[in-house]
Amino acid sequence: MGKGWKSLKIVAGLFWAIALTQFFGANTSVQAADTVVVRVGLLEESISLTELQKAAETGELPASLAPYTNRLSEQQRRFILGALRMRVPINVVTISRLLNTQIGTTILNDLSSAVVRKDQAGVQALRAGLVLGSTAPQGLSVLNFIAAYPSQSLKIDLPQALTVAKSLNTAFWRTQQFMLAIAPQLDPRKSQISLPFDPTQPGTASVQVLNLQWNDQKRQRNIPVDIYWSTAVTVDKPIIIYSHGLGSNRTDLRYLAEHLASHGYIFVALEHSGSNGTNINLAAAGKIRFLKPQEFLDRPKDVSFVLDQLEQLNQTANNPLQGKLATNNVIVLGYSFGGGTALAVAGAELQLKNLKQRCQANLAVLSLGETIQCVAQELPENSYQLQDTRIKQAIAFSPTTSLIFGETGLTKLQVPTLVLAASADKSTPALTEQIVPFSKIQSPKWLVGIVGGTHLSVKDPSTTLDQAEQPNTPFSGGEVVGEQAADVRKFAKAIVLAMAAQLTPEAEKYAVFLTPDYAQVASTAAFPFRLVREIPLNILPVDK
Repeated sequence: MGKGWKSLKIVAGLFWAIALTQFFGANTSVQAADTVVVRVGLLEESISLTELQKAAETGELPASLAPYTNRLSEQQRRFILGALRMRVPINVVTISRLLNTQIGTTILNDLSSAVVRKDQAGVQALRAGLVLGSTAPQGLSVLNFIAAYPSQSLKIDLPQALTVAKSLNTAFWRTQQFMLAIAPQLDPRKSQISLPFDPTQPGTASVQVLNLQWNDQKRQRNIPVDIYWSTAVTVDKPIIIYSHGLGSNRTDLRYLAEHLASHGYIFVALEHSGSNGTNINLAAAGKIRFLKPQEFLDRPKDVSFVLDQLEQLNQTANNPLQGKLATNNVIVLGYSFGGGTALAVAGAELQLKNLKQRCQANLAVLSLGETIQCVAQELPENSYQLQDTRIKQAIAFSPTTSLIFGETGLTKLQVPTLVLAASADKSTPALTEQIVPFSKIQSPKWLVGIVGGTHLSVKDPSTTLDQAEQPNTPFSGGEVVGEQAADVRKFAKAIVLAMAAQLTPEAEKYAVFLTPDYAQVASTAAFPFRLVREIPLNILPVDK
């Protein structure tokens, strides 16, 4: 999701750094005391800040912690050393604003459970240490936090700290356990299908892009739009309208837009001004809030507004798309936060009662996608219906769904729906955000699994160039993107083209590409693809 998504990863990395700080503990003061204390029951172990700094430089953990570190695996050792070295380039204004939000305060409350204090100022002290630590020239780090912690004595309950650390992004680890458990059912099998053509190849028509700037005066909201089209466009093909992820922009799936346009489809990529890259970058600079709760309502309304404008454009003389826009036969495609937007505007109901209860505590264990959904707890009503009946099909790539739609919100969907899930997605973990929610969607439906794929694997390579610089944390990083994910994008071209064709006279011709057999044939060594129409109830977690 470009620079905006990077800003959110900084926030995720920040909370991860807090947890790792608590693993070590700290006994510091405003004079930068140099002793760290770890408590296990009645026993305490001290270590100097100098030793920790040396460990970060040399890659060797301090000998004084040998009784603890000798029990760690090599992967755990690298994890801890990586935490000591990590820098979070976030300014003091931004960190202060984040930590003073409702969600920020709740997370600090969760993390402070590992801090042993005689008073009740754990949250305030953590907040102060983070704010002061972020003033360091090289950025916020675990070591800067220790040096800045405003107390003469800070003791860490190691068992509780480990409990907190192990619970980070619980949904991701549950997904990995689930994938291991069902692995035997995912084994490849021989496929005998005969393919009529290759849907990953571009069409013959040359693609053009129409750039427009629209403004919804009623909501005082600018909505830039890129319309991809070609001379092969016909009115019997649906419009595809795209909703991007949080902190991203309308070029996220440009390769897919060009592919569909070359086959005669009109692909409309809109930009949500309240949650795009520009908005998130302003928030990272401390100028505005990261995400307003109203955005959960404004995004579906953006889609409906764009459809209204397309209806007018269809009637406007002297424009190349006059009479070619099937505005009552629309597919909504969304990615990540935009996946949730797509499902909402297609008919899924926002149900916030349970979300408001869940988001009151223990937020440190949530994935980034779940934490984002918790922003909706500030909305006044408990349910919202944002359906636009012009939507005839929904496609959601790695959507956020687990909290925002409650128990029955997804059952309201009445249009054919395809959900794509990536098994190694840390931001919107597949089990809780896609697999279990998929079981609530009415048929016809398709669940596409990218085994080995990550959250950003489907994105256009031009939007993931910053990933090499990202730290690998429990919440983010470790993304498979660019050339490494070429097979994923190729498969995405095929399944979306096939889904779009289901709303045309060519539906039967393309149906073969929406089968388990085709997913098997398209699979590669790096990415086994799977497609199912239903999930057997016996493989779903009991506590779904």
